[in-house]
Amino acid sequence: MFQNLFLLLVSALMACGTSDRKTRPENANNASMETTEKTEKKSIYAFKLKAIDGKEIDFAQFKGKKLLIVNTASECGYTPQYADLQKLHEQMGDKVVILGFPANNFGGQEPDGNAEIATFCKKNFGVTFQMFEKVEVVGKAQHPLFQWLSDKEQNGWNSEAPKWNFSKYLINEKGELIKYFGSKVKPFDAELLDAIKS
Repeated sequence: MFQNLFLLLVSALMACGTSDRKTRPENANNASMETTEKTEKKSIYAFKLKAIDGKEIDFAQFKGKKLLIVNTASECGYTPQYADLQKLHEQMGDKVVILGFPANNFGGQEPDGNAEIATFCKKNFGVTFQMFEKVEVVGKAQHPLFQWLSDKEQNGWNSEAPKWNFSKYLINEKGELIKYFGSKVKPFDAELLDAIKS
């Protein structure tokens, strides 16, 4: 009896482990179909958000393209990832559209306003990929896009909200969330590149 109890405890502890990567399960479509009819699913293409320069960006224009959505910050240990994101944009812009969302949710590492953030990104990293206005990516004021990305009833399978700056969400050409990558996963890590190329 004690051996069975021990095995159950070990199994429970192992189930609590976390990963810096999360992939859409094979049966995600079936799971999403089982959600209640009361939950009206919103397509990612229904979003219209303001770019960092104030212009409205309609996500419908991204239909048929992969998207890599990243929450960014200017004073973070991961901030150098801006350089690799820009390089990825230059090398694989035909395969994936990179969308950056500055946020001050972690460690107060994005304290400036939109104009200062845009200047910082351009001056220090030559950023030309699409940046958006500063948003909240977690908490009570979480932006609706990040609610969609981190609510499995909306996206079909994932409940991972950003845990820190430079978390990454990969959307396929059909507008489906297919991968979540934590901050430690760099833009040129093999698993991310493979997911973009597939």
